[in-house]
Amino acid sequence: MREAEFRFYEELNDFLPPARRKRSFTRAFLGTPAVKDLIEACGVPHAEVDLVLVDGESVPFTHRLRGGERVSVYPLFESLDITGLTRLRPRPLREPAFILDVHLGRLARRLRLLGFDSRYERDFADRRIVELAARERRIILTRDVGILKYREVTRGYWVRSTDPAEQVGEVVARFDLRRAARPFSRCLACNGRLQPVPKEAIRDRLPPAARRRHNDFRRCGSCDRIYWRGSHHDRLAAFVAGILGPERGG
Repeated sequence: MREAEFRFYEELNDFLPPARRKRSFTRAFLGTPAVKDLIEACGVPHAEVDLVLVDGESVPFTHRLRGGERVSVYPLFESLDITGLTRLRPRPLREPAFILDVHLGRLARRLRLLGFDSRYERDFADRRIVELAARERRIILTRDVGILKYREVTRGYWVRSTDPAEQVGEVVARFDLRRAARPFSRCLACNGRLQPVPKEAIRDRLPPAARRRHNDFRRCGSCDRIYWRGSHHDRLAAFVAGILGPERGG
């Protein structure tokens, strides 16, 4: 048996048992495994790791351990520049797009409300999520750590909170999304983009009260739903302001 010393930083400690959090510990192994394999053997999905240092030098996931090394593992640096180091995923997604697992339907709607491209289906299987994430360069959001351990996954995040009201704030903070938000620009039902539409073009589809009281309408380019500032708008605007700040709640 050989051993290496591991230390995980910041939110990666969420995946470790309490006795191993925020401290160094040794991990025994056989042969010369890739550092990625031992990181996941410790319980941390590789999709949440952005930098690995072995004896102070940045290395790729394929780096082989032979025993006696000190391994430092860091989380995603979506908002920091670590140019010159061996970053373990492609460049940060400056126009982030998400795909969410079956447990996060309410989070998907809230992210769409903020204007973020968020794919979600009630019957998404894990393999389908992984395939779409790779093909469309989406960040996987999940409550199932196992999805993030698929070899093909390059970007993903385990949503810590179980409270839907807290989850959107957690994701916005984690990926530094406040400046990228475009509230009320996506369809809450299907994720399509909303475009302004003349009132006369949709007059026959509007309820009588909406025809009398409103002149500003938007239509989803995907499912053709019509949106206007109805009685529920103030509640949604207050939610947006609570996440992004009062100046963004209009």
